[in-house]
Amino acid sequence: MTKKIYFKAVPFDKSLVTLALESGVDGILAEKNDLEKIQALGRTQALDVQDFNIMSIDSKEDEENAVQRLKAGENVVLARGVEIIPVENIVAQTPQVGMEAATLQEVDTALGILEKGVDYVVVDAESAGELKKIAARVKQDQGRLELIPGRITHISPVGLGHRVCVDTISLLNTAEGMLVGNSSAFTFLVNAETESNPYVAPRPFRINAGAVHSYTCLPGDKTTYLEELAPGSQVLIVSGQGEARSAVVGRIKTEVRPMLLISAEFEGHQGSVILQNAETIRLVGADNRPVSVVNLKVGDQVMCRADEAGRHFGMRIQEDIREK
Repeated sequence: MTKKIYFKAVPFDKSLVTLALESGVDGILAEKNDLEKIQALGRTQALDVQDFNIMSIDSKEDEENAVQRLKAGENVVLARGVEIIPVENIVAQTPQVGMEAATLQEVDTALGILEKGVDYVVVDAESAGELKKIAARVKQDQGRLELIPGRITHISPVGLGHRVCVDTISLLNTAEGMLVGNSSAFTFLVNAETESNPYVAPRPFRINAGAVHSYTCLPGDKTTYLEELAPGSQVLIVSGQGEARSAVVGRIKTEVRPMLLISAEFEGHQGSVILQNAETIRLVGADNRPVSVVNLKVGDQVMCRADEAGRHFGMRIQEDIREK
């Protein structure tokens, strides 16, 4: 789930609010008299700080009070210094809680509570020196996915088809890319165009992701078809180690190209993907190195993700669905 970050501008300071807006925060908490000033500086949510209950948790009674307020629809922000156990107890009952944070370490703690984290973090002027790093961590971090080394079982040309290049507004690293597959239950880690080639310069913002019908993973445990992506969409970027972050789509290029069908299996899980038949298209090998599809051989291992089939408009559902 994509997390949010709010900057608390109390007292109001134009330079700090400008810094917060440039850092990409989701909104500014401020005194009611300052909300118009904030909206004049940029398009953002300007929220009355009085609508947020910033609570210390010093007893079981405080913990229960916080849960009651959250279930009643109130905005509750846990103050800095709250012990981990009470936060875990609150998040277990209702995840819509916020938490104050001033450092990257505190942000990591807030986002990692019970492996799902709080819904949003609130930072203030004390965090100004690290605000851009904190905002990037909150907005991009999507946790870690469990990847598996799928063994290639089949490779064959399948003729021409429409393939989708996803151009993001981020620069990706070697062994980073998107999870793509013919089924949402088994996806392949397609490496971004980060590698040098005698004929084409690297384009580390681009993932040549595959055929238009393919599933790809999105932030928030969702999927979509490649054909449905558009400028402004958010996609899930995953490393060979499973670290996940979000990136924004800047452009989609769909063109007719020769395609390859690639199949793999892992401990009874099977899946396939259709990718462009070209040297620059790479999967991520089990050694965390990109491997071109033209050099791929049956028996090679590439990083994949096995999941449960069952999606309705990209959202996970419990249903008996079989995809081949």
